[in-house]
Amino acid sequence: MIDRRRFLQATGFAGATLLWSGMPAGAATTGTTLDVAATATGTGYRRLAAGPGWPLVVRTDLAPPDPARADRRTPLACFVQFTDMHMVDTQSPARFEYTHPLLGAGAFRAHETLAQHTSTALVRKVNTIRTGPFTGRPIDFTMTTGDNTDNHEQVELDWFLTVLNGGRITANTGDPARYEGVQNSGVPAYWNPAGPGDDYQAKGFPRLPHLLDAAIRPFDSPGLRIPWYCTFGNHDDSVVGSLPDGIPLLDALYTGNRKVMGFAPADSARIARAMTDPTHAADAATVLASNAGLVRTVTPDTRRKPFSTAEFVRAHLDPRNTGPGPAGHGFTEDNADGIDVFYTFRIAPGVTGISLDTTTTAGFADGSIGLHQYLWLEKTLRRNSSRYYDAFGIPHRQSVTDELFILFSHHTSWTMGNVLPDRRRPLDPRLTGDALVALLKRFPNVVAWVNGHTHENRIVPHGSGDRAFWEINTAAHVDHPQHARIVELADNGDGTLSLFTTLVEPDAPYAADYDDATPSGLASLAREFAFNDPHANLSAAGAVGDRNTELLVAGRSPVR
Repeated sequence: MIDRRRFLQATGFAGATLLWSGMPAGAATTGTTLDVAATATGTGYRRLAAGPGWPLVVRTDLAPPDPARADRRTPLACFVQFTDMHMVDTQSPARFEYTHPLLGAGAFRAHETLAQHTSTALVRKVNTIRTGPFTGRPIDFTMTTGDNTDNHEQVELDWFLTVLNGGRITANTGDPARYEGVQNSGVPAYWNPAGPGDDYQAKGFPRLPHLLDAAIRPFDSPGLRIPWYCTFGNHDDSVVGSLPDGIPLLDALYTGNRKVMGFAPADSARIARAMTDPTHAADAATVLASNAGLVRTVTPDTRRKPFSTAEFVRAHLDPRNTGPGPAGHGFTEDNADGIDVFYTFRIAPGVTGISLDTTTTAGFADGSIGLHQYLWLEKTLRRNSSRYYDAFGIPHRQSVTDELFILFSHHTSWTMGNVLPDRRRPLDPRLTGDALVALLKRFPNVVAWVNGHTHENRIVPHGSGDRAFWEINTAAHVDHPQHARIVELADNGDGTLSLFTTLVEPDAPYAADYDDATPSGLASLAREFAFNDPHANLSAAGAVGDRNTELLVAGRSPVR
C-alpha cells in the first residue's frame, strides 16, 4: 500500500486533495500512457525509449469518491481532444525565426518541418483506440481546441483539413523541388541538419543530410474515423499568433520573395517586443522595411496568403472538407461571415458541447471573451439549467430540461487577460478569464472546460459544492510532449459525476533510425527533436495529477 502523503509530496500535489488508485477492473489501457509512456535517461542530447505507464490519480478536490461508484457507473460521453497542432509553413517569409533566442519555441523549433507528420501520427493513434479506457464507451468525436495553423496561411489550413479528413499532404511551399527556409541557411542560430555545424549540433543534434528532402516529400494521412469539431485559436487569426493583420508591409511578406534569416540583435529585439505588445507593430514594420537584415531570395507562393476568419469557417463548410463529418465540423452558416465563430453541438443525449471563440484580432497571443458572446453563453446555459445562480449568488429554479455542459476554447482562464477590442465587434467590451469562471460557477450543470494554448498539461478545479467545475488544459501536438487526451464522462449514480482524462502519444516508435524517412519514422524523430529542443519545456507533461485522472464533481442535475 503506497503512503498517500508521501505519494502526494513526491508528485508535487501535496496541497491538493488527491487519492492514488490502482487501475480499476476492466480498464483498457493498451495504446495509452496508462500502459507505456516516453522516457529518457542521462544528460545532454537524449534519445527516447518506452517507459512505465503513468498511474490513474483520483482527484477529490471537488467531491469525495464513493468506493462502490464503479458498480453503478453509467457512461455518458467520450471524446478526444487535439490541440495546438500548428501546421507550420516553415519556409514562409512571414515568420520571424530570428527572434527565437528572445521568444523561445514559438519562433523556431528544431522539429517544426515535421509538424504535419506529428499530427498525422496522432490521427493514426486515435484510429486504433475505439473506446474510452475506463467506461468502454465508443469515442463520440474529436475536438481540436485551436492553433490548428501556425500563421493562418491558406496552405496551412489545407494541410490541417487534410490531416483530419484524410488525403495526400506535401508539406512544402515555394520551390516544389527543394526546401528554402532557415534550416538550410547556414546560419548557426538554427539547426541545419545537413550541416555545417551550428549551435544545435554543438548541443548534440545529429547531422542528417536527407532530413529536409524527406520532410517535404508527399505522404498520406488516413484521416480520423470519427466525427471531429473545431475551435478557433489565436494562431488561426493573427500574424504568427501575436501581431494584428492590416499592416500592409507585414501582410505583403506572406507572398513575397524575401525571407529574413536574421537581424542585428537590437532590431530583432524590436520585432520581439511587438509580438508581446502589438502597439509596437508599426515599429516592427519599420525594421522589416529597412532591408538591413540577412535576407535570402525564396520562391513566391500565392498559397501562403493569409485567410480571414470567414474564409476559415467557409473552408470547414465546404462539402469537399466534410471528411468523417459532421458537415461544417461544428460551424454553420450562422458563422460563415466570420464574426461570431462560437456554437453549440450535441455531444450525447443530455450532454451539450459549447465551442467558444476567445481570440481577438487586435494582436497579442492571449485572449478574452466579448460581452456579446458572454451574454449568448449565459443565455445558452440558462436555457437548459433547472437551477442556477444569478450574478448576486441568489439561487433560481425553473421548469426546463436539464443538460450537462462541456465547454471548449483555445485559451485558458489564466491566459485571458487581453482585453484589447476585436475589430469584428469593435464596440464590444472584452472580459477576462476570471469573469468567465465566475459565470460558469453560477451554473451547476457545467462540468468541464477543455482548452489548450499553454502547450502543457494542467488540470485546475474551480469552485466548490454544486458551484464547481474542472478546467482541463492539454499540451500541444507541435511541442514536447505531443499529447492528445481522451475524456470520458460518467454518472456514478450517487449524485456525482466522474471525468476520466487519459493521455495518448503519437503512433510512432520511441526511437527510429536516423535514416528512416517513412512517415512513422519522421514522426518519431520529430518527437525526439521536440524533447531535445533547447526551448523545450520538459515539465509540460505536467504532474501526475495533470495527466491520467478521475475528476469527481458533485451536485449535478440528473440527465434525462
